[in-house]
Formats: sequence, C-alpha cells, structure tokens
Amino acid sequence: MNIGTREEWQEARDALLAEEKEHTRRGDELARKRQELPWVPVEKEYKFATEDGEKTLAELFDGRSQLLVYHFMFGPDYTAGCPTCAATADSVNGVLPHLNAHDVTMLFVSTAPLEKLQSYERRMGWRLPWVSAGDNDFNLDLGFSRSEEQTREWVEPMFDQLPPVAARNAKDTGTDVVRYLTESPGFSAFALKDGVVYQTYSTTARGLEFLMGYYPILDRSPRGRDEGPEFQLWIRPHDEYER
Repeated sequence: MNIGTREEWQEARDALLAEEKEHTRRGDELARKRQELPWVPVEKEYKFATEDGEKTLAELFDGRSQLLVYHFMFGPDYTAGCPTCAATADSVNGVLPHLNAHDVTMLFVSTAPLEKLQSYERRMGWRLPWVSAGDNDFNLDLGFSRSEEQTREWVEPMFDQLPPVAARNAKDTGTDVVRYLTESPGFSAFALKDGVVYQTYSTTARGLEFLMGYYPILDRSPRGRDEGPEFQLWIRPHDEYER
C-alpha cells in the first residue's frame, strides 16, 4: 500500500498512462503480426462428435470463414471439466453472438465423450458449441493432448515442482495428476478459403489470458490478482463459490 496526496497520485497516474498507451500500441503491432503469420493447410481429415452428428473440421465453421477453437481440458477419464477452463468458458460464453456476427465461429473441443461434455455444459448453464475429438487425433496433432505414458515421463521427475493447482484440479476432475495433465488448455485459429482449411495461429499457457476476462479486470483492482504462490487455487466453477 502506497499512501500519497492527490497531486502525487495524478503525477504517477500520468506517467503510468504514457506506459499504458505504449502497451496498447505494442498490442496493436502484435495483433497485426499474428494476422501476418503464414497459413498452414490442414491436410488430415478429422471428424468430430457434435450435437448435430459427426462433422469435419470444415463443417465446424458453420458457414463462416473463420474458426476459433478453445482446447478445454476435459479428458476421457475426467468426471468434470477443469475448473480453470470452466472459468474461461464463463468469460467466452457471452461474447459468442458478437463473434458470429463478425464472420467468426468459436467453439470448444475436448477429448471426453460428447455426453459428458453436454452434461457438464447443462450444469454450467452455457450455450457453447462444444465438440468431442475423442475419436480423432486433432488434439494430439496440435499438441494439446498426449498419452498417459508420455505425460508420466515428464511429470514424475518434476512432480514436486508442479504448482499446487495441478493436484487440486486433478482431484476436482476425478483424476490423478498424471491423467489430468494428459490434457493442456490451448487456443487455435483456422481459416476456410476455397474449401481448404488453414491453421493460422495457436497459443497456450499465459497466452490464453486474453480469454480469461477476470484477470484483466483484477489487474486494475487495488490488490491485483493477489495470488502469490497459490496461483489459480481460488478459481472454482461458478456454481461452487460461496455467495
């Protein structure tokens, strides 16, 4: 806590504003560079389970030319979705009509069976297009899923270094840490042109914070994120918070 006069606050605020404006300009530059990345044709045929039956990746565009995919951590062995992914879905749920109006389809993809995803969606009260990639290699090929053996190989040597949220989330999803970490959160962007699907962008980890609407809001609150070593342990599915 830093107590000061109104004059001291204004001077510091003006200096910070100059930095914030530069940050905004830099953000605009990065957005342009994302759009200038090469488009990579998706040559493999993927078929997804959806509420309207089996669909190809091209059909998931739903008549639009752009497709954004959030890779939601909900593996075949999970009994519930990842709490952090669930909080992210809360942030995205309300903006979907605006994206659709701008020629963008956004959906969620997980490797759990469709019935599990639909049950969890009903519990959360979302209206999200959510598809299952459990019967294809989509998440594997894009690097957001891996086998239990592959996961155990990198998790076990660094088990004591994992943040506490990994064990908490594993428990909440009905799995152990290894099976929980067979999935990773991620974001992928695709374009459809002349019948060909292209991947145009991808990110994960802190690169996903643009989807987590609560973080930029907390960044402007007096105490900020206030997480410390208990990174993300406070995040719960919205129906589990004490009111």
